[in-house]
Amino acid sequence: MEDCLICKRIKMIEEGVNKYFVKELETGYVVIGDHQYFRGYTLFLCKEHKNELHELSSDFKERFLVEMSKVSEAVYKAFKPIKLNYELLGNGDPHMHWHIFPRSEREPNPTHPVWWTPRERMYAENVKPNDEELETLKSLLLSELNV
Repeated sequence: MEDCLICKRIKMIEEGVNKYFVKELETGYVVIGDHQYFRGYTLFLCKEHKNELHELSSDFKERFLVEMSKVSEAVYKAFKPIKLNYELLGNGDPHMHWHIFPRSEREPNPTHPVWWTPRERMYAENVKPNDEELETLKSLLLSELNV
């Protein structure tokens, strides 16, 4: 777990130094994505270091999935996309974390899957939010999470 990027990000949240942190829920942490090619891109990081849903206890798994649904609803209300895309992969970082992508008409191809977007475009330096943009994104999302 020492090499786990998600565990490192959670530790930064616990230490109060993760500037992308939005809110702690019972089963996970809500964070704004480092890159905002998809405006409002949000992650929900599981508090337990597990790779697969079936590794969670039934009770925790149910709460985790319900909370993920609440996070996605907050993303939808905060950023008003035409569609949300969800991913729970874990191939690169074997610690469960949901990716929630708000899709927008402003994109060149809003009907294409997110993974059709070239990585160099999705993770370009120019799509990293500056501090002011980041605070705006966090505030919009937090206001919907607190409803």
